Amino acid sequence: MAISNRYDFVMIFDVENGNPNGDPDAGNSPRIDPETGCGFITDVCLKRKIRNYVELAKEGEAGYAILVKPDKALNTRFTEAYKAEGLETGKKGAKPDDVAKARAYMCRNYFDVRAFGAVMSTGDDPCGIVRGPVQISFAKSISPIQIQDVTITRQARTTEDRKATGETEMGRKSIIPYALYRAEGYISASLAQKVTGLSDDDVTLLWDAIKNMFEEDHSAARGKMCMRKLFVFKHNNILGNCPSHQLFEKITVTQNDPDSPPRSFADYTVTFDENMPEGVTPDQLVKF
Repeated sequence: MAISNRYDFVMIFDVENGNPNGDPDAGNSPRIDPETGCGFITDVCLKRKIRNYVELAKEGEAGYAILVKPDKALNTRFTEAYKAEGLETGKKGAKPDDVAKARAYMCRNYFDVRAFGAVMSTGDDPCGIVRGPVQISFAKSISPIQIQDVTITRQARTTEDRKATGETEMGRKSIIPYALYRAEGYISASLAQKVTGLSDDDVTLLWDAIKNMFEEDHSAARGKMCMRKLFVFKHNNILGNCPSHQLFEKITVTQNDPDSPPRSFADYTVTFDENMPEGVTPDQLVKF
């Protein structure tokens, strides 16, 4: 059964000596707003980590497959949906009822379609377009970031020709010594009920994925990343009891000493005003 409560949520997480989201247009350096100097992380990056966790936690379990991943072309999966539902393939969407049945199949079987939606209108067997009930904003750093280019050496050369030029070669890593990021999200109960069927169990899994999405994603490039706080606001009805921004403003994050570069979570203070509008229940799913 689809959810009947709207949710809003805020994620606060940090990175230490790493690159949380490289920009391919800038040599894969951390993404930065050139006007403010603050760093940002795309919603696509954050949803990728959620998808990866769900795939690990629910591997092989019916209804929790992941659509957006590199193992198969998307159009191949759309054709699989038609075959699974016993629909005629290769009609390029000429039968709207078949497209609707295929879309429902994708929502039932793929967690990320149920949660984030998907554009599935391509190929010979389109499954339509799904607007997902879960939406996540870009994450933005609380303070301006300082990108450092660190020179590294490698002693294992890849080819004999390159080895002939010397035993070592130079490389580079772009890192942020420390940054604290904030991202905001929304869950629409009305979209869940009308379109995807996102359930209460799916939402519980989403919170687990957010809490743990960095724990299964550690790498030398990303450094130390931690989900520091996850605030969730639950409305007591489908459409909600107040605008999202009023709830987001209940959470403030301030740098303790603006004149000293931050190097840990302890350099910030997070304040949470628990005086909520009527019908909204707050919770802290991650707190330290």
